Amino acid sequence: MRVLVVEDDLDVARQVANTLRQARFVVDLVHDGKEGLFLGDTEPYDAVILDLGLPQLDGLSVLRQWRQAGREMPVLILTARDTWREKVMGLRAGADDYLAKPFELEEMLARIEALIRRSSGRSNPVLECGQLVLDVGSGRLTVAGRPVELTALEFRTLAHLMRQQGQVVSKTELTEHLYDQEFDRDSNVIEVLINRLRKKLGAELIRTRRGLGYQLIKPEEDA
Repeated sequence: MRVLVVEDDLDVARQVANTLRQARFVVDLVHDGKEGLFLGDTEPYDAVILDLGLPQLDGLSVLRQWRQAGREMPVLILTARDTWREKVMGLRAGADDYLAKPFELEEMLARIEALIRRSSGRSNPVLECGQLVLDVGSGRLTVAGRPVELTALEFRTLAHLMRQQGQVVSKTELTEHLYDQEFDRDSNVIEVLINRLRKKLGAELIRTRRGLGYQLIKPEEDA
């Protein structure tokens, strides 16, 4: 899962980004509204954490422009402002949740996880596909009740496929959700990750649709 953090307070930005990365998120971090607006317009994010008091372009303006452009990723506003009027302004501009500074990092993480679940139409942090059971909150995977260890990249790859099980997911989409903007998208790392998952989970679970991408097969499907 990939998150954009737009926060001009360097200490807060660092703490938020580190907490997300420890929870196996990919994080792009910027410190002004103009760069945040550009990335939110051009990159696919599972969620955004957005400060209101940003230099160059304030957070509410950034949010309004994203929504006017049809960008629908969930947005959590972080701000030192804690009046009810500004909360209402943020929500009416298109924010999905609101967290006033100072805040607990664990609460921020829980809110982002909940926003992503809701945006994907799921309320349960546990993903299931046949005998695969992946707890996104704890990062624990079991196969037929047996725990299986995954690296952070393997975890993110499998979680994305499980959220879209039965659908074909392109290599480009996987790359965009697994890596930040600096990643070399012409590399063969996705193929390597898929092969590693097949060795751990069984070759038949993830199918290659030639020229299209990869598909995690639902148990009832046989084609």
